[in-house]
Amino acid sequence: MPPPVIVLATRNAGKVREFAALLAELPVKVASLDQVDPRRQIPEPAEEGGTFAENARHKAAYYARATGSWALADDSGLKVDALEGAPGVYSARFAAQECPPGASREVIDQANNARLLRLLKDVSDPRRTARFVCHLVLHDGRRLLIETTGVFEGRIGYTPAGGGGFGYDPLFFLPQLGCTSAQLPPRRKNRLSHRGQAARQLALRLRELLEGGPGPVVR
Repeated sequence: MPPPVIVLATRNAGKVREFAALLAELPVKVASLDQVDPRRQIPEPAEEGGTFAENARHKAAYYARATGSWALADDSGLKVDALEGAPGVYSARFAAQECPPGASREVIDQANNARLLRLLKDVSDPRRTARFVCHLVLHDGRRLLIETTGVFEGRIGYTPAGGGGFGYDPLFFLPQLGCTSAQLPPRRKNRLSHRGQAARQLALRLRELLEGGPGPVVR
């Protein structure tokens, strides 16, 4: 029997790279959404959930049914304590209104970071605590198969640093390591990050499922 195809329910190149690396040792075939839908005929689903879990469940079910394959969706974001948990579920589009129509992901990321720094301009270092949260859902189009969560603690820096990662990584400072998430080598970041934590949990449960475990494995 050929290995199952898992469609990564994202067009974010950074996320595709990270997930492909995290799932590389599993007996599955990983495909990006751009590979299965190169002409972008599948419209993006509305993200109207109030939590990362709600959005991830909706996206996974939507793309599994649209592609006819298993779909792995994540909803991740940054929660800043001094901003009462913002940007939260709006992390990817925190400053979208400040960008021109059709702006690239890179332009939007830069605008998001600039807005975050403006809002924290007068916030002292001890109050700049924050965390990345990742909620992962694997769906087969009929039922939710696996659901996991990872959390990555840090602080918001004052200036971007590092050329790796994407999104808020250049501002996400790790006091215990003395660097930002964007300054970590990819393999080390994958070991520590919210997405890495959630993906490792998912990989363990997915292996059980593929080896004939007791049906869907839910967090």
